[in-house]
Amino acid sequence: MPLVTPEAFVLGMSALGAAFTMIAAVGIGIGQGFAAGKAVESVARQPEAQGDVLKTMLVGQAVAETTGIFAFIVSIALLFINPLVGML
Repeated sequence: MPLVTPEAFVLGMSALGAAFTMIAAVGIGIGQGFAAGKAVESVARQPEAQGDVLKTMLVGQAVAETTGIFAFIVSIALLFINPLVGML
Protein backbone atom coordinates (compact mmCIF):
# COMPACT_ATOMS: atom_id res chain seq x y z
CA MET A 1 0.00 0.00 0.00
CA PRO A 2 1.47 3.37 -0.97
CA LEU A 3 2.06 5.96 1.73
CA VAL A 4 0.39 8.69 -0.30
CA THR A 5 -2.51 8.16 -2.67
CA PRO A 6 -2.22 9.70 -6.14
CA GLU A 7 -5.19 11.98 -5.43
CA ALA A 8 -3.61 13.31 -2.25
CA PHE A 9 -0.32 13.89 -4.06
CA VAL A 10 -2.03 15.82 -6.87
CA LEU A 11 -4.03 17.90 -4.38
CA GLY A 12 -0.91 18.66 -2.36
CA MET A 13 1.08 19.67 -5.43
CA SER A 14 -1.87 21.79 -6.61
CA ALA A 15 -1.88 23.64 -3.29
CA LEU A 16 1.85 24.17 -3.58
CA GLY A 17 1.44 25.44 -7.14
CA ALA A 18 -1.29 27.82 -6.02
CA ALA A 19 1.03 29.20 -3.36
CA PHE A 20 3.80 29.71 -5.91
CA THR A 21 1.48 31.54 -8.29
CA MET A 22 0.39 33.90 -5.54
CA ILE A 23 4.02 34.82 -4.91
CA ALA A 24 3.55 36.78 -8.14
CA ALA A 25 1.38 39.17 -6.13
CA VAL A 26 4.38 40.22 -4.08
CA GLY A 27 6.36 41.12 -7.19
CA ILE A 28 3.41 42.95 -8.67
CA GLY A 29 2.95 45.04 -5.52
CA ILE A 30 6.62 45.95 -5.45
CA GLY A 31 6.62 46.85 -9.14
CA GLN A 32 3.51 48.98 -8.87
CA GLY A 33 4.88 50.82 -5.88
CA PHE A 34 8.14 51.45 -7.71
CA ALA A 35 6.26 52.78 -10.77
CA ALA A 36 4.10 55.06 -8.64
CA GLY A 37 7.17 56.40 -6.85
CA LYS A 38 8.92 57.16 -10.13
CA ALA A 39 5.78 58.88 -11.42
CA VAL A 40 5.69 61.11 -8.34
CA GLU A 41 9.37 61.95 -8.85
CA SER A 42 8.69 62.78 -12.49
CA VAL A 43 5.77 65.07 -11.63
CA ALA A 44 7.88 66.74 -8.95
CA ARG A 45 10.53 67.53 -11.57
CA GLN A 46 8.09 68.58 -14.31
CA PRO A 47 4.67 69.54 -12.91
CA GLU A 48 3.42 70.57 -16.36
CA ALA A 49 3.73 66.94 -17.56
CA GLN A 50 1.43 65.62 -14.85
CA GLY A 51 -1.35 64.55 -17.23
CA ASP A 52 0.95 62.55 -19.51
CA VAL A 53 2.77 60.93 -16.61
CA LEU A 54 -0.51 60.00 -14.92
CA LYS A 55 -1.95 58.44 -18.08
CA THR A 56 1.20 56.43 -18.75
CA MET A 57 1.45 55.28 -15.15
CA LEU A 58 -2.19 54.19 -14.99
CA VAL A 59 -1.88 52.15 -18.18
CA GLY A 60 1.24 50.48 -16.80
CA GLN A 61 -0.47 49.80 -13.48
CA ALA A 62 -3.44 48.24 -15.27
CA VAL A 63 -1.21 45.97 -17.34
CA ALA A 64 0.71 44.90 -14.23
CA GLU A 65 -2.49 44.26 -12.31
CA THR A 66 -3.79 41.86 -14.95
CA THR A 67 -0.86 39.59 -14.13
CA GLY A 68 -2.01 39.46 -10.52
CA ILE A 69 -5.57 38.72 -11.56
CA PHE A 70 -4.40 35.87 -13.81
CA ALA A 71 -2.28 34.45 -10.97
CA PHE A 72 -5.30 34.62 -8.67
CA ILE A 73 -7.50 32.82 -11.22
CA VAL A 74 -4.91 30.07 -11.67
CA SER A 75 -4.65 29.65 -7.90
CA ILE A 76 -8.42 29.40 -7.49
CA ALA A 77 -8.61 26.89 -10.34
CA LEU A 78 -5.87 24.75 -8.81
CA LEU A 79 -7.49 24.78 -5.39
CA PHE A 80 -11.18 24.38 -6.16
CA ILE A 81 -11.73 23.25 -9.75
CA ASN A 82 -8.54 21.16 -10.00
CA PRO A 83 -8.70 19.61 -13.46
CA LEU A 84 -5.65 17.48 -12.70
CA VAL A 85 -7.49 15.04 -10.41
CA GLY A 86 -9.72 13.93 -13.29
CA MET A 87 -6.65 12.87 -15.26
CA LEU A 88 -5.73 10.12 -12.79
